[in-house]
Amino acid sequence: MAGGGTGGHVIPALAVAGELKARGHEAFFVGTAMGIEARLVPAAGFAIEFIEIGGLKRVGAAQIVRTLAQLPLATARMAADLGRRRPAAVFSMGGYAAGPVMLAAWVRRIPMVLMEPNAIPGFTNRRMGRLVARALVNFEETARYFPPGKAEWTGLPVRPEFFALGPKPLGNTLTLLITGGSRGSRTLNNAARESWPLFRGFPVRIVHQTGREAHAEIARAFRASGVEGEVVPFIEDMPAAFASADLVVCRSGAGAVAEIAAAGKPAVFVPFPFAADDHQTRNAEVLARAGAARMAADREFTGKKLFEEVSALASAPEALERMGRAARGFARPGAAGRAAGILEEVGGCSA
Repeated sequence: MAGGGTGGHVIPALAVAGELKARGHEAFFVGTAMGIEARLVPAAGFAIEFIEIGGLKRVGAAQIVRTLAQLPLATARMAADLGRRRPAAVFSMGGYAAGPVMLAAWVRRIPMVLMEPNAIPGFTNRRMGRLVARALVNFEETARYFPPGKAEWTGLPVRPEFFALGPKPLGNTLTLLITGGSRGSRTLNNAARESWPLFRGFPVRIVHQTGREAHAEIARAFRASGVEGEVVPFIEDMPAAFASADLVVCRSGAGAVAEIAAAGKPAVFVPFPFAADDHQTRNAEVLARAGAARMAADREFTGKKLFEEVSALASAPEALERMGRAARGFARPGAAGRAAGILEEVGGCSA
């Protein structure tokens, strides 16, 4: 299991590894000691090996030189390790940590399956796409980046609790969920704070996940705002938060988009503008074109813009319903199971 750095790479891979384990197979991970995989993978009960490798996208010249110097050694080490372990297949979520593993697997002629979570493939998956046995994509249109016959629209593994959520009719008060992810978003935090005077007296209840760093100050100010709701540092039960929400305002990373689709929730996406290859914008555009979401540029997302988007949708319940139905059309349940089945197939093994 290769790939790391962010939850968007690691969490889906853990879901696939869990499926493989349930089928009687063994999975081990390769990542970096600096990535989130160093914490999440051992906590999930899987072994992990660390390599030293950095990124090549949106980094300075010194980092590029350092990464290019690390690449041959990391690849040689992985080739030796794969030769010793003799895995049936390699599964990659992409990212810089996956590069040496995939190169080593190609040298060792070990079949590879990659999963591309974003609408536009990342650097590693684009470069290695022609060498893999199968490419599993989160967006149907992403298949065009891979050779004909290799890509399958499986979706991204999402917790089953999201798929279990039913439609929520809009009541007298609109419940607005604002989340910039586990670490929060400065843009969303600032826009939310600027919007409070505009929402005063408006029939809205705001649930805002700020991230731990910004929570204390924002929560203190929110208590004096006169707006109904709550400000929290982190939401442990996100499916429950989705269940109570009429509208979600969030970034458009692959995981967030997949959860929106699985839950069938209308959303306003504010793409993170510095994501590699601007993939968050591409992710949001896919749903926006289908009428499943609205999209706002980070540089334009002020409190006034937030209020305008929310108030316009609150006055059109039928639009919220249409967006939710359209979002559900992008949901693909069973992605982890399907990925595990394909790994069994290309690896020539069964439980």
